[in-house]
Amino acid sequence: MQFCRRSLLLVVLCYAFPLPASGIQDPTDWPFRGPGGGGVGDGFAARSQWNADKAKGELNGVLWQNEVPGLGHSSPVVSGDKVFLATAVASDGKAPLKVGAGGRPGAADDNGEQEWVVLCYHKKTGKELWRKTAHRGRPRATRHAKATHANTSVVVQGRRVVAFFGSEGIYCYDLDGKLEWSRDMGVIDISKYGIGWGYASSPAVHKDRIVVVCDDPKDPFVAALRLSDGKKIWQVSRKDICERSWSTPFIHSDSERTQVVVNGWPWILSYDIETGDELWRIKGGGDNPVPTPFAANGWIYITNAHGGPSPIFVVRPDASGDVTPTEDQPTNDAIVWSTSRGGCYMSTPVVYRDFLYLGNSNGVVRCFNAKTGEKVFENRLDAGAGIISSLVAADGKIFCAAENGIVYVLKAGSEFKVLSRNQMGQPCFATPALSEGVMYFRTTERLVAIAAPTDR
Repeated sequence: MQFCRRSLLLVVLCYAFPLPASGIQDPTDWPFRGPGGGGVGDGFAARSQWNADKAKGELNGVLWQNEVPGLGHSSPVVSGDKVFLATAVASDGKAPLKVGAGGRPGAADDNGEQEWVVLCYHKKTGKELWRKTAHRGRPRATRHAKATHANTSVVVQGRRVVAFFGSEGIYCYDLDGKLEWSRDMGVIDISKYGIGWGYASSPAVHKDRIVVVCDDPKDPFVAALRLSDGKKIWQVSRKDICERSWSTPFIHSDSERTQVVVNGWPWILSYDIETGDELWRIKGGGDNPVPTPFAANGWIYITNAHGGPSPIFVVRPDASGDVTPTEDQPTNDAIVWSTSRGGCYMSTPVVYRDFLYLGNSNGVVRCFNAKTGEKVFENRLDAGAGIISSLVAADGKIFCAAENGIVYVLKAGSEFKVLSRNQMGQPCFATPALSEGVMYFRTTERLVAIAAPTDR
């Protein structure tokens, strides 16, 4: 009976969330931003209320929690019975981190020797299974005061785990932590105002191909490597296309083609994954592109912000050429709908059921009709509730992990309704993971598993 239920769930989720062509994905796994990169984890009940902060009272709803060494914004990734994280451990003590708004952007005083580490935990118990130091040394580029030296999340494909630390290289392990290969991609100094802001673009995988975006303003490029041995397949310059980007590439595959969509400024581009050839492009948007493109309703959703514009573009996958919309003509043959205002700066939004939800670093949550672009609501959460992590959705709820150490649970739908405010005890920058009703939150110092409603 258990096998039948699991098989039925796999079939249902395959229809609800089209799987990448890289193969059948276990519906209980949570890759970067969940199944298909959409941030949705339906199929299991999800808890609405909990307390993970001892200072606020008795712990409630916590399945387990572990201290995580060092500092990183790397999000948890679940594969099988394992949870993976990346972190950077400073040799000279606790790494500094700017929390909250205010102050001119600056580089962190964190240029001493570091260890870049991949961690693996048991999903059910939180027991650390292994940790591997990928690289040791002084950073080859500085980072922003609100960033870390381990911003990127790992990607798991089959029996391989890939971690990319920007200037400190890319590393491929097996599921037991054995290093299979590594590659130095050179210094990748993603900078602005003459200050390195840190690398943040996670790798993306399709079949035996890894795609990485390295938008150092001096020499921006996108490249495809072979998963089995790290050999470079192609590399394409993004000079005059993108001045800087911290966005993770999104791989979209359908019966017609497989494309790599890369957020950027001044151009957003799609590339053919086989050759690196350009397929389509959109001009405009925020000048600090961070959110990752994703698919829902058979379309590709893209947003960015900062510097004035904050657009949302909804693109048909068969787009070709320059498909840039205008204020006077916000739709065309390739653009389902678009708006020049309302997009996200840091957080990747989520489409859940009929609506597109966006969280912002100023604590504002916006909602649009996902199919028409009609604005539904715009409301502010509490003071200091900056949303840096990406939104996720499950069980009729939207989960917003905030910089003030609170996870806000919103009721999904056309009405702005906060169901609960859940204390984590520490700031949340990383995007949570969901698996079998359990939610995994990485705070600045801990990995916390919030139990499914049926567990506790």
